[in-house]
Amino acid sequence: MITVKTSIDSTTEEVWRAYTSPEDIKMWNFASDEWHCPAASNDLREGGAFNYRMEAKDGSMGFDFFGEFTRIEPQRLLEYKMEERRARVEFEETDAGVDVTVAFDSDNSVPEDMQKAGWQAILDNFKRHVESRS
Repeated sequence: MITVKTSIDSTTEEVWRAYTSPEDIKMWNFASDEWHCPAASNDLREGGAFNYRMEAKDGSMGFDFFGEFTRIEPQRLLEYKMEERRARVEFEETDAGVDVTVAFDSDNSVPEDMQKAGWQAILDNFKRHVESRS
């Protein structure tokens, strides 16, 4: 498993909402300014599907990040599967705000350091998005 983490100066309610709301997901779910997330949908329930479209802004490439939620504990935990891979997102309230930890199975077709950097960049975008709204 690969793990990335951030601490966000906000409430658990706001962090959860921004992480699970399709309108918010489109605002932060990309690793660099050359990319964007033009579409996001999710059925936030165990067994529900999600699909987030990521595309290069110049139209040169894009892909769907999709899967199924396998466990949901509102404002605490999201677990999901992406075909054979699994991921876990934990939300922990602290004195300074909320720690968000994402752990995910490695994709064997991409070097682990690249995966970790990409997922961390997306999580950093998430932090900026939430804190800009607070």
